[in-house]
Amino acid sequence: MRAAPTILHLDMDAFFAAAEQAAKPSLRGKPVVVGGLGPRGVVATASYEARRFGVHSAMPMGQARRLAPNAAYLVPRFAFYRSISEQVMRLLGGLSPLVEPLSLDEAFVDLEAGGVAGDTASARAVGERLRADILATTGLTGSVGLAGSKMLAKIASEEAKPDGLVLMEPGTERALLGPKSVRILPGVGPATGEHLRRAGMTTVSDLAEAGEDELVRLLGRAHGTSLYRMAQGYDDRPVVAERDAKSVSVEDTFAVDLHDRVRIRSEVERLAERCVGRLRASGHSGRTIVLKVRRFDFSTLTRSETLRGPTDALGVVREAAGRLLDSVDTTGGVRLLGVGVSGLADYTQEDLFAQEAEVRAGEDVEAESVPAEAVVAEPAGPAERSWAPGHDVRHAVYGAGWVQGSGLGRVTVRFEEPGSAPGRVRTFAVDDPELEAGEAVPLVRGAGAGLPVGGGAPSAAAGRGGAGLPGGSAAPSSAADRGGAPGLAAGPGSHPHHL
Repeated sequence: MRAAPTILHLDMDAFFAAAEQAAKPSLRGKPVVVGGLGPRGVVATASYEARRFGVHSAMPMGQARRLAPNAAYLVPRFAFYRSISEQVMRLLGGLSPLVEPLSLDEAFVDLEAGGVAGDTASARAVGERLRADILATTGLTGSVGLAGSKMLAKIASEEAKPDGLVLMEPGTERALLGPKSVRILPGVGPATGEHLRRAGMTTVSDLAEAGEDELVRLLGRAHGTSLYRMAQGYDDRPVVAERDAKSVSVEDTFAVDLHDRVRIRSEVERLAERCVGRLRASGHSGRTIVLKVRRFDFSTLTRSETLRGPTDALGVVREAAGRLLDSVDTTGGVRLLGVGVSGLADYTQEDLFAQEAEVRAGEDVEAESVPAEAVVAEPAGPAERSWAPGHDVRHAVYGAGWVQGSGLGRVTVRFEEPGSAPGRVRTFAVDDPELEAGEAVPLVRGAGAGLPVGGGAPSAAAGRGGAGLPGGSAAPSSAADRGGAPGLAAGPGSHPHHL
């Protein structure tokens, strides 16, 4: 514990939804829900207006639609959110060399290490200046918590939401934490919270009064001891600028259960390719290949195989994932598949190249053994262009806009930009030659250098909520690809939603 509140926690307010409201003037002040739009989609972020109806992150999208039927439902634009996140992280990097990002919209900062704060007054001044800088740079708001530890700084930022700053003076921790629910402490989820409630402990002060021995008896040595220390306000974890990755994985949730064994295998191979791409991009190799299968009844099976040494060879990973699939019964259908590599290293063992060569030598034979009738034929003609709700477009006559909805061969576009008045709505044929994918417009003029394309090129896949993902997945389901949004899955293109 520090004697001054020099650990800062920043959490952007309803980040994805707030970014969409800032980019789309017609949505400001209205309920907005971002996530997978299919029957198995989940909410990634809900605006504060939508939260008043009970909508929250990780909620099934179907339930959200029942609670807030008039909200705007949009597919995530992760490239756009990452570009804003990079602007925010650069501001944090200007405060200290010790910045620990937790997700696209959340990070810890050690102000003491940066020499910008050493007492309460200077820490508060830095926090207020940071909030002002974020607003000026991105047009969005963030909430700041300041305290002598990471745990307390995070709790303080939650108290500050939305668009506020809360500073916990060192020495006041127990008094501030005491009346709060045990669920406010890290590691206390619904199950642990219920277990503690049955033991008569519902507040943090109840935990402190129960004592360490009682908590150890209830929860075990490690969890009980940790929880008792947190109830006392103790947390000596440092802010870590870089955290070593323990594994790399990707997964997809499908809008319709997969039953065809050939299709399932092809999806596993495609996931292996994506996983290896991420593995190589991170500069790692790995020894253990992991296959994750969630079946029709929600039962989840995990199978793994450890190799002779670390590898980043696609053939080796794909072959191992295929062997693991052979050990799983998929008769009833599969709703989710995932491929991962763990036991990471920063080198590749040479003898595995020989193994990859053996795998490649057998690929042609394996391909020829697939029955011709099992191969899904490609469409005879070009796929109909369709458009994901919320994505950017540009029309040759009307300029920049965004997709409000699509279906039945039509696409509805609202033409507006950040800073403009709410725009007009017009409807076009999905294959209108004057309509094309557009680039994300910076939320603040002059602050958008290097913004990537936010909408993505139109395609049949894009109309299902994602670019080239099975079953219309809105985005890759792995944590890293998602940016902290789990299980996004979109279904068929939605019909125009008029606001």
